[in-house]
Amino acid sequence: MLIGNHKRYVFYAATMFYWFCLYTYVPILTPYVENLGGSLFFAGLVVGSYGFAQLLVRIPIGIWSDRLGNRKAFILGGIACATISSLGLAFTHSLALTLLWRSLAGVAAGSWVAFTVLFASYFPPQEAPKAMGVISFYTSLAQMAAALLGGLIAQSLGWHAPFYLGAAGGLFGLLCAAWLVEPSMPRGETATILDLAKMGGDWRLLSVSLLAVLAQAVTFTTMFGFTPLYAADIGASKAQLGLLMLVSTLPNAIAGYISGAVIAKRIGPRFTASIGFIIGAAATAAIPLTQTVGLLFVTQAVNGFGQGLSMPILMGLAIAGVPAKRRATAMGFFQAIYSRWGCLAALYLSDGPVPRLD
Repeated sequence: MLIGNHKRYVFYAATMFYWFCLYTYVPILTPYVENLGGSLFFAGLVVGSYGFAQLLVRIPIGIWSDRLGNRKAFILGGIACATISSLGLAFTHSLALTLLWRSLAGVAAGSWVAFTVLFASYFPPQEAPKAMGVISFYTSLAQMAAALLGGLIAQSLGWHAPFYLGAAGGLFGLLCAAWLVEPSMPRGETATILDLAKMGGDWRLLSVSLLAVLAQAVTFTTMFGFTPLYAADIGASKAQLGLLMLVSTLPNAIAGYISGAVIAKRIGPRFTASIGFIIGAAATAAIPLTQTVGLLFVTQAVNGFGQGLSMPILMGLAIAGVPAKRRATAMGFFQAIYSRWGCLAALYLSDGPVPRLD
């Protein structure tokens, strides 16, 4: 069942507010944890808890969604969890509770399984990479706006302001999601252990999942981990931390939109993803060579473009050819595999001094 463009706009709005809620405070999160008295290792645990929670919930969400033949309920639940998480972070000054509420944000991000599968159902099956590119474009726009506004409001109103802003975005997201259109789909059978084993042994799904792990390795060790701390070390302000993510997500949005709809049609999805990896690797290698915030911005812009080329293609390939009644399970498997990098990132962080942003 194909959906008209005006119905897709509601989906775009719900998607953007969902990611806005999750990302308003990301640019200042690791310095904020340090400001509360946490070590660099604990900051890594907070960053990693987001990925670890996704690792736990994404496959169950996919299976449950396929079993019920329902995606919208999980989208609503995910936005609700994101909103509660932001409010929890806004009201706490405790390191332990900060870890808890960020973990709940990971649970909220687990519902991205339902988002992507529902949106893919708005397109013909063979256009799955294009669908993922389009939804990735609106995801990046939301992350870009969230990073910019979050950094600016933190600079003006203090550490907790981005959390309140994110919660407000979540409430708007719930209103938009209530109007989402979901094509009717019969209930599916619950996936068995054997079904999951067969799915995990599928070479297409396994290969794109492992490639996505590598892509997330770049993201979680740079933009969501070390890069904000490195930026602070070379003199970035709170507002510039927000701009740092802005210059990454804008090229990411552009690349995501054209990767599946334009570039992959001309040179093929696999070659498109390969180019994205090469660009991201080069930009990451250049980070420690930069000594000014301006040059660091350049590396993040290039890195964001590379990520935007590869990730939508991998997401589309993960569900290409998968029957509709198993798509959420397949996407859950794919997203659970690559989200595991979020929890592994914590293992690469160790205690040490971090620059303070007062």
